[in-house]
Amino acid sequence: MGDDFAAAVAAAVPAVRAMIPAAPAAVLGRLRCTPEPHRLRDEPDVVRSLRSLPSWVVERVHGAVELPLARLEIPAPPVAAGLKPPPDGTFAFITSDSEAEALRETRLLPRTRPGLPELVADLTARAADDDRLTLAAEGDEAAIAAAHGAHHLAIALVTATIVAREAGEPSTAAIVGTALGVAASLLRTRPMPGGYAAALREKERAEYRLPQHGSTSAEVRDHVFALTENGAREAVGHRFTDSVFRDNGLAEAVEGGVVIRTGTENGHVRVGIRVLAEPPATAETLGWEEVVDLSWRAEHGSVGVGGSVTTPPWPGDYRVRVHAYGRDEPETEGYDLWIWAAPPGPPVVHARADRLGHRLRGEPEPPVVDRPEARYRWVDRSRLTVAATVTVVTGLPAEDVIRAFGADPARPEPLEDLREAYADPWLAVLGLDGVVVAIEENGYHGSHAEVLTAVSRAGRAASMFWNVNGVRRLSFARAGEVLASFEPGLGEPSAEDEVVAALAGLDLENYRDRTEKGLVAVERFTGRGLYPEDLEDIDRLAVAYRITGPGSPR
Repeated sequence: MGDDFAAAVAAAVPAVRAMIPAAPAAVLGRLRCTPEPHRLRDEPDVVRSLRSLPSWVVERVHGAVELPLARLEIPAPPVAAGLKPPPDGTFAFITSDSEAEALRETRLLPRTRPGLPELVADLTARAADDDRLTLAAEGDEAAIAAAHGAHHLAIALVTATIVAREAGEPSTAAIVGTALGVAASLLRTRPMPGGYAAALREKERAEYRLPQHGSTSAEVRDHVFALTENGAREAVGHRFTDSVFRDNGLAEAVEGGVVIRTGTENGHVRVGIRVLAEPPATAETLGWEEVVDLSWRAEHGSVGVGGSVTTPPWPGDYRVRVHAYGRDEPETEGYDLWIWAAPPGPPVVHARADRLGHRLRGEPEPPVVDRPEARYRWVDRSRLTVAATVTVVTGLPAEDVIRAFGADPARPEPLEDLREAYADPWLAVLGLDGVVVAIEENGYHGSHAEVLTAVSRAGRAASMFWNVNGVRRLSFARAGEVLASFEPGLGEPSAEDEVVAALAGLDLENYRDRTEKGLVAVERFTGRGLYPEDLEDIDRLAVAYRITGPGSPR
């Protein structure tokens, strides 16, 4: 690029930069810190970058610069002599009324003037490196981002204007769209101004509030995930031998953060994070197998495991309480990390129950705990996961069960129609040698006393209801009498011997697997459980029954 062209761009940039609104300029200026857009097949780079911008940015810039840019005189040497002439013939071009004019004209440009967008991109990149176009940005984060974005967009707008006018393409919409696409692509690779990191840090500190909470999926490598500054796993290295975890069997503070030993070898685990304003009053161990407190120092701040929740963006001494569950059964594995500011202190172990922790500490392993609820964990991966009621009935034929629910056995309807309607409640049934399994997807009638009384009149009935809000109800009935109906873990179950036997060994106080534990109790009480094959059979039958009210079939 010749000095004359660089000088022409440098002379026009200040006037063009003054046309650009600060808000869209700041969005452009932060592109270095945002993910790359997905590439669409056969889409030019300039169009792809333009399409990645929020529509309001495109419209706001176009509206702001359209008229003053059209009036602006930019004396410049010729640079477009090498472009191919416009092609002859016709071509098809699909657009829509909702498409921004700048995007439409920019998509059209590679067909009408091949090579023009690429030439603008090349000239803009070279101009941005010219000493005469060096930017000195000052102020807060928003001001620096806006200055950075406006500066590079102004260079692209001036360059696109010079090239397009010389090539006989005076469309301002095409010039603006091309310049936005070129600037967006360039700004994703250009370094941020020198003062930006400090300004961003000040913004984060000013906006940070306690408490913070959230969850994420943490990457596990070689049985370890890490709590590090900016969530960078590399900050603590890659491999840790089991000897690192010998003291408490769960977690250890290391240079760069805290590492947590997992049962999963490689993959991802669910991690909840809470950053507290003050230390927790008590240690919650219910539902957790291993719980350990550790101290560590954040050298800079913003410590996390890769999600949006981090410690404050400043240095300090912290305490982390690591809760772990399911390390012996990786399919259920999960963690909670509670973090608060505190002076250094020795580790404290609040719970030590899993077999992995015992092995790491060099202790004899406890016996394997029988968890009958584990065989029902498939339900959480089925279509029943969000909300359902499962009712198992003995002593009645399927037709009588359907009537007791308030449906008409003589009026079956297509299962898929009822699923898609989201109107009246419905049930599907399986008659299985003296036992009926009734399933209500997103329904609840099987938990009602009048239904349980009716369906148990010739034998037994038990139901388990759950919904998306975490509400559950476990019910038992026999010979037309409801023996117990309660919220597992909250309500008091009946003292009836048969109910007590159905609940034996099921820890309902522990919130984990409560739905699954309820289904175990239903199976014990009625002698028949729910199996994946039952859902397959219901799908094969492909019929269900609309519920219009107990005792009033339609």
